[in-house]
Amino acid sequence: MKVAVIMGSISDMPVMQEAIDILKAFDIETEVDIVSAHRTPEKLFDFSKNAHHRGITVIIAGAGGAAHLPGMVASMSPLPVIGVPVKSSNSIDGWDSILSILQMPGGVPVATVALNGAKNAGILAAQIIGSHNKSVLDRIILYKTGLKEAVNIASETLHK
Repeated sequence: MKVAVIMGSISDMPVMQEAIDILKAFDIETEVDIVSAHRTPEKLFDFSKNAHHRGITVIIAGAGGAAHLPGMVASMSPLPVIGVPVKSSNSIDGWDSILSILQMPGGVPVATVALNGAKNAGILAAQIIGSHNKSVLDRIILYKTGLKEAVNIASETLHK
C-alpha cells in the first residue's frame, strides 16, 4: 500500500506537505514527485500509465492555476485520483483550480477536496486503503476518535 503525492510545481509543496504528513501519521508509505501536466507531459504519461505497476494504490495530485494534472492523471490511470486545488500566485482566488479539477467529464472521475485541502486528501486516501487494510482502518478509527475527544474537551472547557 503506497500513495503517490504529486504536484505540478515545487511551489505547491507547502500545501501538499499536509497530505504527506497525515499519510505518514497513518504509517502509509508515500512517493512524492513533481509532475507538470504542461511542462513535462512525457513524465505525466509515464507516471499515469505505470503507477499501478509500481505498487501505488491511490494518487493525490495537487495543482494550481489551470490545474490539469489530476484530470490528466485520471484519464490514463486505473487508480483512484484525489485532486487538490491549490491557490497559486497565478490563480484567480483558487476558483480556476477548483473548477479545473472538479468539472471532470463523465467516465473520468477525480475526487476533489477543498482549496488547499491536502490534509483531507491524505485522510481520504487512507480511508480508501483502510477499506481493505485493517491496520490502516484501525488507525483511522483512532484518529476520528481523537477528533471527537478534542471537540468534547473544548466543549467541556467552554462550559466551565
